[in-house]
Amino acid sequence: MGHAGMAATVVRYLRSAGSPTSAGPEPDRVDALPRPDLRAVGRDERAPVSPAEFRAVLGNFASGVTIVTAPPAGPGEDPAGFACQSFASLSLDPPLVTFMVARTSTTWPRIARAGVFCVNILGAGQGALCRAFAVSGADKFAGVAHRPAPATGSPQLADVPAWIDCRIHAVHTGGDHLIVVGRVEAMGAAGEEGPLLFHKGRFGRLAEGE
Repeated sequence: MGHAGMAATVVRYLRSAGSPTSAGPEPDRVDALPRPDLRAVGRDERAPVSPAEFRAVLGNFASGVTIVTAPPAGPGEDPAGFACQSFASLSLDPPLVTFMVARTSTTWPRIARAGVFCVNILGAGQGALCRAFAVSGADKFAGVAHRPAPATGSPQLADVPAWIDCRIHAVHTGGDHLIVVGRVEAMGAAGEEGPLLFHKGRFGRLAEGE
């Protein structure tokens, strides 16, 4: 499936989602999007870098860690959430943020159906919480305290240093990932705990005094 076909799939997907409180029949369940047949080189050419080299080199870039959550998309559904390293601010006017998610993610379809999400920025002591949300197929919210974010009702996790409550603004293709843009509807920060960092496959924190 090429760029145009995948973009059309995403548009149909979001249109079918509607609002979690809107009237009408519940949309059909949508599974993870297929891995696209998009290549930077021809099939008869040698790839410029191997996946292993790509991961090793990019692992030198330290990033923060977040958990992206969404409310139930329909009756009988559970809230959705996944650990996300690929998150960034995008625009001040209008206020936009972005995160990247694999097309093979089984959590993304549930977030797309909800049409909203909350980015929970994790603190230095929340590595275990991140690991819990990185597990596929588990009840990720079991024992996790949370409350509805004020604008969208997405789960706002307890004790996170900061949170950003968003509505899905746009979705773009990006190789084997999707680039999700959210318009910020509400946000907040509490406490002085430093961030949870991820570097070379390991969690870390800022050194004292830095």
